[in-house]
Amino acid sequence: MSLIEIDAVTKTYHGTSEDVTPLEDLSLRIDEGEFVALMGPSGSGKTTLLNLIAGIDQPTAGRVTVAGEEVSALSARELARWRTRSVGFVFQGYNLLPVLTAYENVEVPLLLLRLPRADRDRKVMTALGAVGLGDRAHHLPRQLSGGQQQRVSIARAIVADPKVLLADEPTGNLDRVAATATLDLLKRLNTEFGKTLVMVTHDALAAGAADRLIHLDKGRIVEDAHA
Repeated sequence: MSLIEIDAVTKTYHGTSEDVTPLEDLSLRIDEGEFVALMGPSGSGKTTLLNLIAGIDQPTAGRVTVAGEEVSALSARELARWRTRSVGFVFQGYNLLPVLTAYENVEVPLLLLRLPRADRDRKVMTALGAVGLGDRAHHLPRQLSGGQQQRVSIARAIVADPKVLLADEPTGNLDRVAATATLDLLKRLNTEFGKTLVMVTHDALAAGAADRLIHLDKGRIVEDAHA
C-alpha cells in the first residue's frame, strides 16, 4: 500500500533573473514500511522532494499525498498540526537548540500536542531510550559528541510516533564510526518499529542501508531500483 504518493509534481522557484525548477513532472509511490534512499548530483531535486513530502514546501503543480492526507492542499495551520503528528525530520546539522538539554530538545514537538506532563515525560524518555541516550537526558548539546547529537535529533524525530521519517544527509557531519551507528539505528527503526524512511544522501555506504535506491537528475527520476 502506498503511504506516500507524488503525482505529476513540479516545483519552480521564481528568481529575479531566471526561474529554477528542481523538480519537473515527477511521480513516485513509496509503500508503507519502505526504506528509500534518494541520490543524485547537487541540484537534482532530492532535498526539494523531501521538503514537499514534509509539507515544508508546496508544489507549483501536482499533488503530494501522505497517509491519505493531501499535504499540498493543507493550510499553514493544518500543516503545522499534521507535520507534528505525521512526519519526523532528521537534519544533517542536528538543529538542536543549544540552551536546551537533550530531554528538552526531544520534548519540543510534543509541546504542540497539549499532552499532560506525565505523558510527555514517558514519550521523551522512551524516545531517548530507543536511541540509547536515556542516561544523557540532562546533557546540553555541547556536552555530547556529534554522533550523540544526531541520536538526539532522531529521538526528537520519533517522539510523536510519526508515520514517516525523513532524513536529509543524516551522516554528512559524522565520522565513519558514528555514521555507521546512525545508519544502524535508522535501519532498526525501519525494520523493528516499521517506520517508513526516506533519506537523502551522497554517501554510498548510507544508501546501502536502504531497501530501495532512487537516483534523481535535473528534477526527474533516472533510476529506481530495489535492493
